Amino acid sequence: MRRDTISPHFKNKVENYTMKDFKIIIIAYGYRTEFRVRCEDSSEAIENAIVDKLGENSVKWEESGFYDKARKWITYEEVINDPRPIQTKKVLGVELGAGV
Repeated sequence: MRRDTISPHFKNKVENYTMKDFKIIIIAYGYRTEFRVRCEDSSEAIENAIVDKLGENSVKWEESGFYDKARKWITYEEVINDPRPIQTKKVLGVELGAGV
């Protein structure tokens, strides 16, 4: 849907709909950090949001001796705030999470 053809009353709702929350974890040089960003669901938008967040100097880095200092990881996952209860299913006597 093109944004220039959207009524001004719905433009904000459409922009909020396309934006998603992501949890970012960065592990590098023996340090670890975790934070959230809100951006569109594209690799370029996520990369730009990470760079913007790191540029704010609000990210807290924790020293960790657990990870290799020569390796670097950046992971992200979408955060879904779904108020519905988690669906479970009993399989062979074990309760497992089930698809909604």
